[in-house]
Amino acid sequence: MFALTFLGTSASVPSAERNHPALLVEAAGQRILVDCGEGTQRQLLRSGAGFRRLDRILLTHAHLDHVLGIPGLFSTLGLRQTSDVMTIHGGEGTLDIVIRILAGLWGAGRAPIAVEFSALSEGQVIDAGDFTVDCFPVRHRDTDSFGFVFKSPARRHLRSDRLAALGVPDGPLRGELAQGRPIVVDGRTIDPEDVLGPPSGGKKLVVIGDTETTDGLSKHVADADMLVIEATFLDRDAPTARNYGHLTAAEAASFAAANNVGQLVLTHMSGRYEDEEIRAEATRIFPNSRIAADFDHVVI
Repeated sequence: MFALTFLGTSASVPSAERNHPALLVEAAGQRILVDCGEGTQRQLLRSGAGFRRLDRILLTHAHLDHVLGIPGLFSTLGLRQTSDVMTIHGGEGTLDIVIRILAGLWGAGRAPIAVEFSALSEGQVIDAGDFTVDCFPVRHRDTDSFGFVFKSPARRHLRSDRLAALGVPDGPLRGELAQGRPIVVDGRTIDPEDVLGPPSGGKKLVVIGDTETTDGLSKHVADADMLVIEATFLDRDAPTARNYGHLTAAEAASFAAANNVGQLVLTHMSGRYEDEEIRAEATRIFPNSRIAADFDHVVI
C-alpha cells in the first residue's frame, strides 16, 4: 500500500491554491519526499504530515521550482535537532546544484542537518523489504531528469478454509506455513502449497516529474496501478508545450490509456487553465483521470 499526499501541484509559477511541486509518499512506515519546491516545509505542517520519520528526498530534476524548498526544510529540521540523516537522491547534475545551494548558505559540508547525497542511475534506488523504488531517465530540456517506480510485492496468504479442512491449529504451525515451510500434523505432512492462496496485493506507483516526451517510458509505466505525471499545457497549446519541454493533458492521458494504467493523476498545473478544462481533455481519452490539488491524500 502506498499513501500519497500532494504538497505542491503548481507549475513553475505558484498560485494562492497551488504550491511549488512536492509529493509525500508513505509506505511500510517510511516517508519519502519526491521533489521539494519552495514552501514545502509549510505544506508538510498544513497537511498534518509534519516532519517525523522524514529522511529521504527523491529529486526528479534540478529546476528551482523543484528544489528550492530544501534549504528551508533543512533549517527547520536543524532547529528541531533531528538526529536522522537525510539522504537526497538525484542525477549528478541535480545533486551538484543542491550541494552548491547548501554550501552558499552554510559553507561546504556544513548544512544544519546530516545529509548524504546519492547519485541516480537507472535501476533500483531503495530496497525497503516491503517495497522497492526504481528510477529511470526522463527527457526534460537540458536536465538529468528521472522518474520513479514504487512497487510493493504481491503476497500469498493462508486460506482459512484449507487450514480448517486440513486440521491445522491456530498458532506457530500456521506461521511456519506462511514462511513457506512444511509442517507435520497428526503424522501428515502439509506443504505450504496446500494452504496458500494465489498472489495478491502487489501495487505499482509511477511518479514522473517534468517531461517533454513519453517516448521510451512505456516499459516502466505499463500496468501501473497509478501514474502521477505532469500536464502543464492543453492540446491547443502543444507547440508551446514542446518549446518549454512539457506535456499536454491529452498526451498524458493517451500515454496512460496505451499502457494499461489503473488511474491517472495529473499535476504541475498551469494557472493559465481552469481545472475543468484540463480534466475534460484528459477524461475524453482516459476516463479514470483526476487533477491533483494541494493536500489531496490518495491511497493505493
